[in-house]
Amino acid sequence: MTRKEKLVNRCSQFVEKRLQTISATISSNTAALQSETKSSAGDKHETGRAMLQLEMEKAGQQLNNVTAMRNTLARIDATKITKQICLGSIATTNRGSYFISISAGKLLVENQTYFAVSSVSPIGKLLLGARAGTSFVFNGNRWEVLEVQ
Repeated sequence: MTRKEKLVNRCSQFVEKRLQTISATISSNTAALQSETKSSAGDKHETGRAMLQLEMEKAGQQLNNVTAMRNTLARIDATKITKQICLGSIATTNRGSYFISISAGKLLVENQTYFAVSSVSPIGKLLLGARAGTSFVFNGNRWEVLEVQ
């Protein structure tokens, strides 16, 4: 398995873990909504139901985000090698190595740290389209792309 395939796999694991957490939240909230019975408290009951409904909407939005992440990962061709940074590229800079994919944070693959970043994140936008030798300033620091894989 190539380094890029391992990175895609780690990102997929991240997405699946998030999906499990969100699914558990939705199931729990659904059960809570179904078990809520009208009590003499009245307003307190309605407030509880409204809070649960808000949590369900929040979980639904998170589910949409995770589905979008899964779709983004499905578009990555781990065998593709380019000279220009695009979705699925590994960008080695003077400030670390970045995997342009989804926002999954720090990943350790083959004893090396990579930062999985979305192409729409601030650093992802700056890296997209760059080539080895490209430099730019981000957060007041000079960045240089050393290698693109």
